[in-house]
Amino acid sequence: MIMTNDRRTFIKQSATVAAAVSIFPTIMNAGCVGANEKVVIALIGCNNQGWTNLVSFMKLPNVECAALCDVDQNVLNKRAAELEKMTGKKPALYSDFRKVLEQKDIDAVIIGTPDHWHCIPMIYAMEAGKDVYCEKPLGYTIEECNLMVKATKRYDKVVQVGQWQRSDPHWLSAVKYIQSGNLGRVRSVRAWSYVGWKKSIPVVADGPVPAGVDYDMWLGPRPERAFNSNRFHASWRWYWDYAGGVMTDWGVHLLDYALFGMNQYVPKAISSSGGKYAFPTDAMETPDTMMAMYDFGDFGILWDHTIGIYGAQFKRRGHGVAFVGEYGTLIVDRAGWEVMAENKSTSAKEGFADMPIQKGTGTGLDLHVANFIDCIKTRNKPICDVETGAHIARFSQMGNIAFRLGRKIVWDGEKQEFLNDPEANALTKANYRAPWSLPKI
Repeated sequence: MIMTNDRRTFIKQSATVAAAVSIFPTIMNAGCVGANEKVVIALIGCNNQGWTNLVSFMKLPNVECAALCDVDQNVLNKRAAELEKMTGKKPALYSDFRKVLEQKDIDAVIIGTPDHWHCIPMIYAMEAGKDVYCEKPLGYTIEECNLMVKATKRYDKVVQVGQWQRSDPHWLSAVKYIQSGNLGRVRSVRAWSYVGWKKSIPVVADGPVPAGVDYDMWLGPRPERAFNSNRFHASWRWYWDYAGGVMTDWGVHLLDYALFGMNQYVPKAISSSGGKYAFPTDAMETPDTMMAMYDFGDFGILWDHTIGIYGAQFKRRGHGVAFVGEYGTLIVDRAGWEVMAENKSTSAKEGFADMPIQKGTGTGLDLHVANFIDCIKTRNKPICDVETGAHIARFSQMGNIAFRLGRKIVWDGEKQEFLNDPEANALTKANYRAPWSLPKI
């Protein structure tokens, strides 16, 4: 297990940021190792981010997509036509991911499904001998995350989690700056996502299942319920049955770097508050406004999200991570990073000045999938392996659990459970609907 009070596993994993930065040549030259060897992939879950991932894969030499799978025949047909136009080849089409895994020529699968459909396909794929690129968050529950780590070790497969900021050079250079001690002691870390583009979700009545949709398969292990368009396709992420809202959507990206920058991974306690403050009567279940505090003993990480506004903090950045140090504050987002010096506080350091923005390249996703393909050929550990993805998924889920309980919770890293808290521990479980069950590892 990863989340222990002994941080050696993660310290070794992140080592020093200098070591992380040193892998850039490998990432950028991915495809050069065994360049004549074709890697055959398949996509499971063809809408939105799954398709975006596949487009990046198709930019690489000697990568072929042999199959597409989706429970919505309309999406499947659309993507098949787009892929054929892109590559000149017709992929095999499936509505059941298990049929994809029977195709012997497939080396790896991309899992681009909703969160509740990550665990089973990933484990079944590895059991079938496939490597896996799994969209974030790795698992829907803490129990799933733990099992996915265990399965990866058993089957000895390459797993890359879709937290592509791990492959974006400017994020790593920001962490290198922080861990070099340039900011002095950091006491506070702020991570936020203000989803200004998101509108209210009007309440709509249940209705018939759209033609071409295998709705029972879409529900999979989650509770049986009537079809509602609000819960389908992209809007599923706002419902507890399938996901964890903004916290597990954006939080896994940003909180990952909050932890990475501090080289600390196990909080002493977690508390959270918020609610449906923006749209109190709409159909969304997960909070549209939420703050979660992770106490590490000598510093804290604050997660903050809201929907419907972008806010004006940190020079109007709608998302980012800010490391508040004695001498200055480093702010990093997908556009780049910069430092604002302390100049009026008692901790101000003479000669310490602002650093102008260090711009990002915007190539994180392409580098991330290239690293995965490279690791398939070399059998090296990918830059965002299953343990990294599992840890931040659990960490984000802890914030949601504290919110849902409305009180502070304490995690026991050694026992992998909340301390003397049956109610919190119950929320870590998968609770699958029959006939689906957690794979036996």
